[in-house]
Amino acid sequence: MHHAPVTRALLSAVLLLGGTVAVLGATAGAAQAACGTTNVALNKPATSSSNENGSLTPNKAVDGNVNTRWSSAFSDPQWLQVDLGAATDVCQVVITWQTSYAKAFSVEVSPTGAAGSWTSIYSTTTSTGGTQTLNVSGTGRYLRVYGTQRANGYGYSIKELAVYSGTPTEPPVCTNPPASGALPPTFIVFDPSMSAASIQSQVNTVFAQQEANQFGAQRYVLAFKPGTYSGINVNTGFYTSVIGLGRNPDDVVINGDVTVDAGWFGGNATQNFWRSIENLSIVPSVANNGDRWAVAQAAPMRRVHIRGKLNLAPNGYGWASGGYIADSKIDGSVGPYSQQQWYTRDSSIGSWVNGVWNMVFSGVQGAPANSFPSPPYTVVGSTPVIRDKPYLYLDGSTYRVFVPNLRTNAVGTTWSGGSTPGSSIPLSDFFVVTPGTGAATINQALACGKHLFFAPGVYHLNQTLNVTNPNTVILGEGYPTLIPDNGVNAMTVADVDGVKVAGLLFDAGTVNSDTLLTIGAAGSAAGHAANPTTVQDVFFRIGGAGPGKATNSLVVNSNNTIIDHIWAWRADHGAGVGWTVNTADTGLIVNGNNVSAYGLFVEHYQKDEVIWNGQGGRTIFFQNEMPYDPPSQSAWRTGARGYAAYKVADTVTTHEAWGMGSYCNFTADPSIVAEHGFETPVTAGVKFHDLLTVSLGGKGTIAHVINTTGGPAQGTNTVPVYLVAFP
Repeated sequence: MHHAPVTRALLSAVLLLGGTVAVLGATAGAAQAACGTTNVALNKPATSSSNENGSLTPNKAVDGNVNTRWSSAFSDPQWLQVDLGAATDVCQVVITWQTSYAKAFSVEVSPTGAAGSWTSIYSTTTSTGGTQTLNVSGTGRYLRVYGTQRANGYGYSIKELAVYSGTPTEPPVCTNPPASGALPPTFIVFDPSMSAASIQSQVNTVFAQQEANQFGAQRYVLAFKPGTYSGINVNTGFYTSVIGLGRNPDDVVINGDVTVDAGWFGGNATQNFWRSIENLSIVPSVANNGDRWAVAQAAPMRRVHIRGKLNLAPNGYGWASGGYIADSKIDGSVGPYSQQQWYTRDSSIGSWVNGVWNMVFSGVQGAPANSFPSPPYTVVGSTPVIRDKPYLYLDGSTYRVFVPNLRTNAVGTTWSGGSTPGSSIPLSDFFVVTPGTGAATINQALACGKHLFFAPGVYHLNQTLNVTNPNTVILGEGYPTLIPDNGVNAMTVADVDGVKVAGLLFDAGTVNSDTLLTIGAAGSAAGHAANPTTVQDVFFRIGGAGPGKATNSLVVNSNNTIIDHIWAWRADHGAGVGWTVNTADTGLIVNGNNVSAYGLFVEHYQKDEVIWNGQGGRTIFFQNEMPYDPPSQSAWRTGARGYAAYKVADTVTTHEAWGMGSYCNFTADPSIVAEHGFETPVTAGVKFHDLLTVSLGGKGTIAHVINTTGGPAQGTNTVPVYLVAFP
């Protein structure tokens, strides 16, 4: 996001499993495969049992290009073999089939490649093609895919065969559990016995430092103990979390304001990122105008009771492009005014004033009638399945973390009938992570069964944080920022029940990481419907604060995962920004089945920005800006006109999405055309509702809204192209 609503681009890959796969590292206490990220089969010598013709040769299956392929003769059996060059511990094989695939096949390894020397490490008789990611275990110099039954009358056809190497490693063992740190002085706690002048002075000092500190390293929490505070205005700048420490929002009452405005940026609110408000109530000081919360991405309002009106626009009604509200009650009207898009979930409002491009509601009492596109209100009656974010509170003088219960078909706040239902965990069960804590110490705490509470700060990681225990809570306040060093991945979560990851900013390091956050091992197959993992208020940044690179930001392999408000951002401004500088392919890849995403913001990635490979997925609200900076059409992509913002894989048969927007702003070359904002298979089980595409000021064109339907979005008037339903 720069100075108009942010456009996002989506990445593409397909995961479809056939047969039974042995998943390594899927549960706590089991050996985990330390699988590498380098394709060891790339450009290695390949041979085959036959070729369909002289151009479809076996080397085409290991050239790293999914637009080329090997194809066999039209008979059974057939095989494709690759020489890895040396004895190799194989932990994962990825086969990208063309439409002519093997219904029955095995993957085999051999030390010599000679007849009689082959050992099967995977087999299936029920493959359904697509891209199959197989977690395996075996050692050999040679690896082959051996097909015994074709899916149709043609030969076997493989676009790409990738092989990854690794050796099993045991999970960390709990010895000498580390001691927690104390909350740092940047975690500032206010008491109702303090004078308003004293509180205001401290708040003003923080705001003076943070108002325009968009890429600084300072982080703060402003925490209010239960009670009433009068005559204060909490201006809220970058990397500042304002929280109440009561069990419920009305336990903390501020007679005054918690304010976000845009004076620092000339009245433009489109860069008011990275700040939050949670778990308190506000009686606005000026009843007619209400409380002002003029934010953009990564600035959630959760568990807040506004006892009056709420204004989401900056003073002067300048540009604004946010935003997210959940589990909140606004007694009066909500005025988005200049906000171009907004998502409100499971809340109660007095009324809603207007809409610009894309106002989306799910489970909101008092929401306007569904009327997209005029006015542009998308209203989903309830939120299908959700567990609200964990939060810190005081029980007397003891800090605890409350974990709300899972809800299905949710409507309204969790606290409308009294206290939020759920469970409470004492902070003594957490390892409190403070600035200066190393990754090895954090991993030791995780191995000892501790939850993690990240205090405000910046944390460099020289090893991946490995979350292996079910029901682990990882909670940050004050935008704790995790930076992986030397190309490591920042965090992986095993395919276990009920992990909660919330309130973190992942900032890519200078050496490329493959993936910043991974939920579940590749090929995860367990069901977690009764106790899913949740990812909430988790943000990803590639560049901006300095050079950064990461191929993928978030990869979700675990079934039933809930993504509840993320912003994945390849920076379009700040330091370390450029087409070949802050490189990043994809913001989100979903491989798991029955994954839900609410409040999905993904922007500026260089290939398909969201790729959805799993079955039964759903998204409510999507905001995207395509990358601003492709230097030319061909530099962005050869052979096709750009990438999609949101791609549902061809093999997906069930998926549904509501309230989806993508924008282009090709400032480096306004002649660039993106073929479509959204890409999807055309099948009865895949449904889209209320889509739009926009060309911002005529800087580029999106030729079609979805596939070849709708469009083009073009011209200097910045008028959206709307599509109510697809197909």
